[in-house]
Amino acid sequence: MARPEGGVHPLIATFRAARLIPVVRTSTAARAATAVAWLQEAGLRIFEITMTVPDAPALIRALASDPALLIGAGTVPDAAAARACLDAGARFLVSPWVDPAIVGPAKAAGACAMLGAFTPTEVRAAIAAGADVVKVFPAASAGGPAHVKALRSVFPEVAFCPTGGVDARNLPDYLAAGAAFVGIGGKLVDEALIAAGDRGAVIAAAHAAMGTATT
Repeated sequence: MARPEGGVHPLIATFRAARLIPVVRTSTAARAATAVAWLQEAGLRIFEITMTVPDAPALIRALASDPALLIGAGTVPDAAAARACLDAGARFLVSPWVDPAIVGPAKAAGACAMLGAFTPTEVRAAIAAGADVVKVFPAASAGGPAHVKALRSVFPEVAFCPTGGVDARNLPDYLAAGAAFVGIGGKLVDEALIAAGDRGAVIAAAHAAMGTATT
């Protein structure tokens, strides 16, 4: 998906409309696939598969083959991993730190690059590196919505995605503070519930988050 040089990546409008991206981080690829299947039943279509999931590129390839899904890779450590994920079909790349090395491959593939930042200095570095989105991580321990609001006051044009401690209860507060959208991990992809086979609880958590995202 191409974009004008220096322009806004077209996927950002899709992320804004969805309001949330599930961050899938599990100890096995099978549990990650189960989480995606259950959350898809609830109506979610965008998923970040972290590179901490065993055989993550293979899972990304399998999921990306479904045209109904928009799949990205998270916790991308370096350019080699970025290229592997892009080759597998990832359409966005996420790193919890500022690493310019993943931006080049992302731009070459037309993918959206999200770099992590905590302070104004790091936000500035992420922008300078070419990030399309700045992931505010860890959001909750940084002061939550108030921290996002403070960053937004300095960087009003930046698309911020707070992640870490975001849940259905505080999601509206992050959006009101100026977040473009949010990432939700353990509150949506609860590995204990997945291991227990509690499909209903996982789907209920998704419905709760999706409901607050539209209020």
